[in-house]
Amino acid sequence: MEVILKQDVKNLGYKDDVVKVKAGYGRNFLIPKGIAEMATVSSKKVLTETVKQRAFKEQKIRTAAEAAAGKLKDLVVKVGAKVGETGKIFGSVTTVQLADAIKKMGYDVDRKNIKMSEDAVKTVGTYTAEVRFHKEVTGTVTFEVVAE
Repeated sequence: MEVILKQDVKNLGYKDDVVKVKAGYGRNFLIPKGIAEMATVSSKKVLTETVKQRAFKEQKIRTAAEAAAGKLKDLVVKVGAKVGETGKIFGSVTTVQLADAIKKMGYDVDRKNIKMSEDAVKTVGTYTAEVRFHKEVTGTVTFEVVAE
């Protein structure tokens, strides 16, 4: 069964993608929740027309995302955390804290678009994270965990 996605779905596709899914998944979950619609001939024609109209806007957004990725690549973001005597953090540094630190530097990044290179950052040091600025543009951010 082919469906047209109305919003981004993790591990399936992005908005306005035509994807093949199993019939039960499409009929019982995606379509009733409003996440997707049936990919009929007429809906595919409407989709191609809207994609054509959005292409110019998307190019502008993509160039802005590439510029932001290039600027963030050179920066080192400092994330403060409470540290014990041994240099171990109380808890761990999360994507929420990293997104807040990046926002303080003037870049708007959603925490859902950040993927840490390690599962749990629990010590002071320098780490990297992958940030998705656009569905086709990703960049790496270096961040340093410092004691508060």
